[in-house]
Amino acid sequence: MKRQVEPPFSLLAELTHRCPLHCPYCSNPLEMALKEQELSTEDWCRVLTEAAEMGVVEVHFSGGEPLLFPNIEVLVEHANELEMYTNLITSGVGLTEEKVYELKEAGLANVQVSFQAADRELSNRIGGYKAFDHKRAIVEVIKEAGMHLSLNVVLHQLNLDQLDRIIQLAEEVGAERLELANTQYYNWALRNRDQLLPSREQIARAQKVYEAEKERLASKMEIIWVIPDYYAATPKPCMGGWGAIGLTVSPNGDVLPCPTAGMIKGLSFENVRHQSLSCIWYESDSFNRFRGEEWMPSPCRTCDLRHEDGGGCRCQAYALTGDATATDPACQWAPEHHLIEAAISGANDDMDRQEKPLVYRRHPSK
Repeated sequence: MKRQVEPPFSLLAELTHRCPLHCPYCSNPLEMALKEQELSTEDWCRVLTEAAEMGVVEVHFSGGEPLLFPNIEVLVEHANELEMYTNLITSGVGLTEEKVYELKEAGLANVQVSFQAADRELSNRIGGYKAFDHKRAIVEVIKEAGMHLSLNVVLHQLNLDQLDRIIQLAEEVGAERLELANTQYYNWALRNRDQLLPSREQIARAQKVYEAEKERLASKMEIIWVIPDYYAATPKPCMGGWGAIGLTVSPNGDVLPCPTAGMIKGLSFENVRHQSLSCIWYESDSFNRFRGEEWMPSPCRTCDLRHEDGGGCRCQAYALTGDATATDPACQWAPEHHLIEAAISGANDDMDRQEKPLVYRRHPSK
């Protein structure tokens, strides 16, 4: 019997991999798309139309830095005409007062600005670019324009002890939503894992801060806390399930079940230049490969939690074992859980933890 596949709910539109920041935890691929490989404005408008026809109700414009894509306001306006909720995920670099109001006029509903830390020095060091002062100023412009504002802060060993100040910053600028996303270790972040993975003690301290502040600000600001699954007994579900609720279109047009799926070698992904979005979602091998439970190995296939975590993250399984069908090593019952245990041991042993220089994200055009 053919498996019933529901239509997608969300589209992540990665307009470009180009970015002024060089964050060492970036989830963009190590081999990034070049400017000349990027989809055109016309291509993106067609993708948005196809997405809306499929039932997609929200689109997140991302990158890299999506503001480096020309005519982004045209895409926002087109998505708005298609009655899709629009969100801009940005470093804030490239946003000016004029650009904010252009995007508002085009119908942009929400702006999500990333911060790297609570203060100028650490923020600029982590991002490899002096951007903190501009970010701090531009979020005030966004609020003055009457737009919804979210902040995103990727947490790790270098900034986790600033959590109380990070939340204070979000409160001061009037953010309606704060996403505290502990680093997920793929691509650039995996290269820097030894420098970024926090200790168990850091996580425990930060969790207490989060819980207290979430209660205090419950009526004022939504705070999302994403724990690193290295410290969880069971793995996180893969973006709500592989090919279950959303899809990503990368800058070159490849369509992915999740933003990092392109790292899986041996799995071929269809491109919107050659196939319709609908055909890719329902019919492609890449989207159907890890849907359902038939693909699951032992012990996943008989585990009572398989309906909750979907077998864990395919990208993490591939990144750590070289096999996308393997049980996610973050699971305590995974045959290769020792890989996670070794990483945790290094992060919690002051004698074993060595200071190493960060490997900063670099685009080939830089």
